[in-house]
Amino acid sequence: MRHHQYNSSFKFVKNPIEFNKYTKKEILQYCLGSTLYMPGTKDIADKIINKKLQGLTSMVMCFEDAISEESLPKAEANVIKTLEKLIRALNKHEISEMDLPLIFLRVRNLSQFKQFTKKLTHKQVKILAGFVFPKFNSKNGTLYLDHLHKLNDEHTEILYGMPILESVELALKETRLSELKTLKKLLFSYKSLILNIRVGTTDLSSIFGVRRGIDYSIYDILPVRDCLSDIINFFTREGDDYILSAPVWEYFLVDKQMKFKKTLEDKIHTSLFKRNHIINDATDGLLREVILDKANGFIGKTTIHPSHIKYVNAMQAVTEEEFLDAQQILKTTGGVIKSSKSNKMNEIKPHRSWANKIYHKSLAYGVIKDETDYFKLFR
Repeated sequence: MRHHQYNSSFKFVKNPIEFNKYTKKEILQYCLGSTLYMPGTKDIADKIINKKLQGLTSMVMCFEDAISEESLPKAEANVIKTLEKLIRALNKHEISEMDLPLIFLRVRNLSQFKQFTKKLTHKQVKILAGFVFPKFNSKNGTLYLDHLHKLNDEHTEILYGMPILESVELALKETRLSELKTLKKLLFSYKSLILNIRVGTTDLSSIFGVRRGIDYSIYDILPVRDCLSDIINFFTREGDDYILSAPVWEYFLVDKQMKFKKTLEDKIHTSLFKRNHIINDATDGLLREVILDKANGFIGKTTIHPSHIKYVNAMQAVTEEEFLDAQQILKTTGGVIKSSKSNKMNEIKPHRSWANKIYHKSLAYGVIKDETDYFKLFR
C-alpha cells in the first residue's frame, strides 16, 4: 500500500513510501491513517480487488458494536469468505500483496476471540494485520494480549493488537489514573505487538449521556476531553513511542458532485476555523477535528464512511516547512537555531521528539509544498 494513490498526478516534495504488515513496526505504526470500520457482515472483498475504495489503506471488520449478537455467526462466516476471496485473487495475480489494505478484526469479547481464531488457517492469518480489542481494560487486557502472543507463535506470523480505550474505568475521574497506570504497565509488557492505541469516544460520551453535534468537535465535550487529555498524557510522553489514533467523526454527507468553494485566499486551517464553507458541514467538521487531533498528538483517525478516507489521509501529509524544521532539529546536537524559513526558533532538545514524529509521518504520508496542497490532495 501507499497513501494518496488515488491522486496519481499529484507532485510531492517527497513521495510517501510503500508499506505492508511486514514493514518495520516503528514505521508501520504511523501508516494506518484513516482506518475504515465496517460491520463484519459487509461484503467488501470485490471492492478491494477492484480498487473501488479510493485511498483505503487500513480497515477493521467488526464483530462487536457494529452488529447484533444474532448476526455474529453470519459475520464470522463472511469474514472467512472475504479472506478466502482475497487469497484467491492474490493467487490469480488479480491483486498484489501491496494492493491489500491492512486488515484488522475487532473481536466481540475474549471468548469470541479465542473461538474464532481456532477457525483461521495459516493462509488467512497471513493476510491479516491483527485484532482490535474493544473496551480494553486492566481486567481483560492481559488475557487478550496473551492469546494474541500465542497466535503469533502458533502461526509464526506477525499479528498486531490495537486496544480501544473506552471503558467506564477510564471515563470516571476517581478510577481513571489508577486504571491508566495499570494499562501502561500492561501494554509495556507486550509493546512489540501494540501497533496503535485507539480511543472510543462514542462509548465514553454515552457514559455521560452526551453526543457532539456536527458544528463542534469532540474536544468541546468537557468530560470526554478530560479523559482524552489524560490518555494522551500517559501514552505520548517522550520515549514511550506509542501512536494514538484519533476518535471517529460520526457525520457524513455524500454528494457525487461535491466541489470545493473557491474561497482559498486563507490557508485551510484559517478558513476552517473562520467557518468559511469549503465542502459541506459534515466534511468541514471532520477537517476541523482532524486539525485538533494533530495538534494534540493523535496520528490517523477511526472513520466510518469511505468518503472520509482521503480527507483524513491528506491532512496527515507533512508540509515542506515542517519537514525542513524536523531535519534541522534531528541533524543538530543542541542549542537554539533559526528555522530554515527564518520565522521561528528551533530549540533542539525540546523539539526533538516532535521532529522525530514529523520525520516518520513524512515517510508514511509524504511531504507537500504548503497548506494549499491539501486541497490538491483532496481532489
